Amino acid sequence: MKILLTHTPHMRDNYYGPRALVGLSALGDVVLHQGGDTMEGQALIAAAKGCDLIVADRATALPAAIFDALPALKAALRCAVDIRNIDVAAASSHGILVTRAKPGFVESVTELVFGFLVDLNRGVSRAAAAFQAGKVPTAEMGRQLSGTTIGIIGYGAIGRAVAPIAAAMGMRVLISDPHVTIKEPAFQQVDLATLLAQSDHVVCLAVANEATENLINAAAFAQMRKDAVFINVSRGNLVDEAALTAAITQGKIAGAAIDVGRAPDQMPTPAIAALPNVIATPHIGGLTPPAIEAQALNTVEQVRALVSGAVPEGAANAENWTRRI
Repeated sequence: MKILLTHTPHMRDNYYGPRALVGLSALGDVVLHQGGDTMEGQALIAAAKGCDLIVADRATALPAAIFDALPALKAALRCAVDIRNIDVAAASSHGILVTRAKPGFVESVTELVFGFLVDLNRGVSRAAAAFQAGKVPTAEMGRQLSGTTIGIIGYGAIGRAVAPIAAAMGMRVLISDPHVTIKEPAFQQVDLATLLAQSDHVVCLAVANEATENLINAAAFAQMRKDAVFINVSRGNLVDEAALTAAITQGKIAGAAIDVGRAPDQMPTPAIAALPNVIATPHIGGLTPPAIEAQALNTVEQVRALVSGAVPEGAANAENWTRRI
């Protein structure tokens, strides 16, 4: 079994880890990427030549041309949940299996949401930046989270983790998700317009796909209260960035916190990150050792299943997998 791990050395340190690498190496001959740049095109094809499996980091795209050029490839494993930059249809046409990792980052991203909530409503980073610049910041009145309303857009794994914590802190919890039915009596399911109009804090946790592209647009920001804040820890594709810029600069909302955006590697767009009343972090929501190791070790378990001839958990196109190992 020959396996290409596409992570650069830096990405391996941050997003794969030694335990997972040892586990992967025990299952096959692992080819490591030693360059500093993300592999693509002919460089990726050359590295994967003769490989049975590719374990791809979040930055490595796998378009149709890659699958066309690799007749020995049997499976492409994404070391992440998001597989939008894999051409699954092209892989399927060649009988190549595509898999995604489990979401091992739920707890870490949930913690970041509450860090953002405190910071946005109490001005923590703004005051710290002023002190570090040699200035004495003005003591401004903050907003207590207890007694306020949080609106959660998308009730997936992270939404289900955020909601009960918010309720335990004394917050009213509104949830908008047309694909689920909320059964918990402590939470209120509403449509998106109602959530936007009534929430003090709008937290975007929806799944990014064609249907949710620019879900949070100018019309959405116009429905929010001027004293409300917006948080996005899902994907930058969910937000119309021109509309977000206008909402911040024109005072249509009180502030925003973003861990994602449309810059490379799903980073916040620098121009938006530099705006006043914006807190931006470089896509670190899941960047903690437990979160990263959980996803990396999940790819090891998937390879173990593949070696045994089984369809691994996380398979996206098992019905089209004909290049069996």
